[in-house]
Amino acid sequence: MATLDLTIDNFNDVTTADGITLVDFWAAWCGPCRQFGPVFEKSSERHEDIIFAKVDTEAQREIAGAMQITSIPTLMAIRDGVVLYAQPGALPEAALEDLIAQVRAVDMDEVARQIAEQAQQSGSD
Repeated sequence: MATLDLTIDNFNDVTTADGITLVDFWAAWCGPCRQFGPVFEKSSERHEDIIFAKVDTEAQREIAGAMQITSIPTLMAIRDGVVLYAQPGALPEAALEDLIAQVRAVDMDEVARQIAEQAQQSGSD
């Protein structure tokens, strides 16, 4: 599956959808970004059930700012609209595959319970 280019018009729809979305924040001038690009693309072909998306931080400054991207490449793993991972750095193929396995293994019912608990606690403060 090819990667999807995210813009201000489709970012929220894609990242809040059910399932797993991996977002690569990158720029054309960034050497590590260009190294990570083929790794990301190859993984997208291997995992057709996952949305692989890219945000060009030069063209989509508003998204990069809203997501507090300060270093690129930054990879963000989102599942069912919840950001589970957001770290800068180009991952090697094995590390990306490990991250995907970890994101698949997350108990999202437990995550939802924790989010609700935190919201309840912050509401009572």
